Amino acid sequence: MANFDVNNISVSSILGYIKDGTIAIPEIQRPFVWDSVKVRDLIDSLYNGYPVGYIITWKSHNVKLKDGTASEGKQILIDGQQRITALTASLLGQEVLDSTYKKKKVIISFNIKNEEFATKTPATEKSEEWITNIADFMDPGKINIWEYTNEYAQKFEMDANVVSQRINKLMQIKNAMIGRIELSSELPIDIVTEIFVRINSKGQPLSSADFAMSKISVNEEFNGNNIRKMIDYFCHLSQTPVDYQNIMDNDIDFSKTEYFNKIKWIKDDDNTVYLPSYTDVLRVAFTYKFKRGKLEDLVSLLSGRDFETREYKEEIIESSFKTLEDGVLQYVNQTNFQRYLMILQSAGIIDESLVRSQNVLDFGYILYLLLKEKGIEESQIQHEVKKWIIMSIVTQRYTSSPESMFDYDIRRLNSAENILSYIHEEEERQLSSAFWNSILVERLNTSVSSSPYWKTFQIAQIKLHNRGFLSESIDVYSLSNQRGDIHHIFPKDYLKKSGLDNRQEYNQIANYAMLEQEVNIAISNRAPNDYFKYVFERQCNGAEHKYGSICDIVDLKKNMQENAIPEGLENMDYNDYEEFLAKRRALMAQKIKEYYDSL
Repeated sequence: MANFDVNNISVSSILGYIKDGTIAIPEIQRPFVWDSVKVRDLIDSLYNGYPVGYIITWKSHNVKLKDGTASEGKQILIDGQQRITALTASLLGQEVLDSTYKKKKVIISFNIKNEEFATKTPATEKSEEWITNIADFMDPGKINIWEYTNEYAQKFEMDANVVSQRINKLMQIKNAMIGRIELSSELPIDIVTEIFVRINSKGQPLSSADFAMSKISVNEEFNGNNIRKMIDYFCHLSQTPVDYQNIMDNDIDFSKTEYFNKIKWIKDDDNTVYLPSYTDVLRVAFTYKFKRGKLEDLVSLLSGRDFETREYKEEIIESSFKTLEDGVLQYVNQTNFQRYLMILQSAGIIDESLVRSQNVLDFGYILYLLLKEKGIEESQIQHEVKKWIIMSIVTQRYTSSPESMFDYDIRRLNSAENILSYIHEEEERQLSSAFWNSILVERLNTSVSSSPYWKTFQIAQIKLHNRGFLSESIDVYSLSNQRGDIHHIFPKDYLKKSGLDNRQEYNQIANYAMLEQEVNIAISNRAPNDYFKYVFERQCNGAEHKYGSICDIVDLKKNMQENAIPEGLENMDYNDYEEFLAKRRALMAQKIKEYYDSL
């Protein structure tokens, strides 16, 4: 067979192949995300003979069995799952799971008089012009077509032949042809992905995690579907715990298994720091257990590939599924997961928004599990993981080619004669004095408020219990929890009125500080040398400080140090802005270093 084959296949054949397992839909019990209007439009296109796009299947490798024979691999449905699920729901009457894991039916009605399709409503159900459920006409023998045709023709004064033609055309939807691209088992993942992108009108690339989940979910012999469900439900419940009962009600068999018992704790966990997707679970479990960083290797291993001989063997499939299952169980283990969350929180990472890169959090968890596996003492693990995470953020270690970096790190960490010594040496290499005094200072020269460096500065202030700018007692931790203001130290309106009307200039992150909303309002659009005078002369008269502002000179200097603000700000105006930015970048870099050293 060539790399791929393009052919046509009937709707009824596709449904038959899915029913007997020839074509396997990966993650078949995951939520159906199409709305009923899309289903209606799909049926209408098939009725009128319009093209509905291709489905793409990828043939699994044949593997040698113990008796020497070859097993025929299933064909995995890579693209077209929503369309196929829509057909099984509307033509066969099967229930689907919605986004909250509730079972529902998708019922499509058909008006014979005007050949119109619609989702079932009380109006279509009540009106005799409509076939309430077209699925009734896809089941041979369920409806007496001859009687129905004549009764409908008489009732609505139509030609019986016209009615018959339209009903027959409706029933022929099952024989409508859909394009199928059948990919060879010999194609590597990157080529499969490229084919998908070129054909799919939306150009949405598949990831190695998508392929891996497909391989996992269609494997019945080595517990693949239970592994898939464990991953899927864990991720879903971590973000939407209210759907717990729906899962219990609609997946009764799985909810009785030990796998579900091991993940249900997550519904009660108040986690806002690390909310994983199935990609995160796969990446961590695979990298930790297999000591490899590229998920395409997982797909090969789950297919039975021997990397040395390039053959495909049943025993490798079995071993790979067992190893992956163990890795996933380690990931979802309540003790492991909650201790890792405690490490993140104790480092000052109190919310997921403070870390832009999920890859950093993933590798932090990998390092935690690896150090635990190697018998490192818990307090030492916490120390090492925190420092590695912050080092990874400020050096952007996993930003470019993250899988290659994962692969590099896990191999060297695992093979190091002394893993702690290796970690310390790597951190010293990355975080030299040149990095703190020059490289990081330059990287702080940006206007992107979502920059990892601004976020890390916030984390540092949270961990070091720093107060908000010009706040007597309210710290950055409280301001972050209460969504305090991120304020321009040189107010934006003031700079714009002074001629600095470039967003890149006035939105420099060195011009940002966290502060209370009341203080922000009091500062308004004044220059620093104006609003400092305002704070001291107008807000600090008397014992009561209206805005909680700092009225003690010594405490003010300490507050400015906490916020990495250079001395003399109280005398500055727009003429001093560039000098201020340069000085503050250096102070912010040192604040982050102070935080890193404190870990």
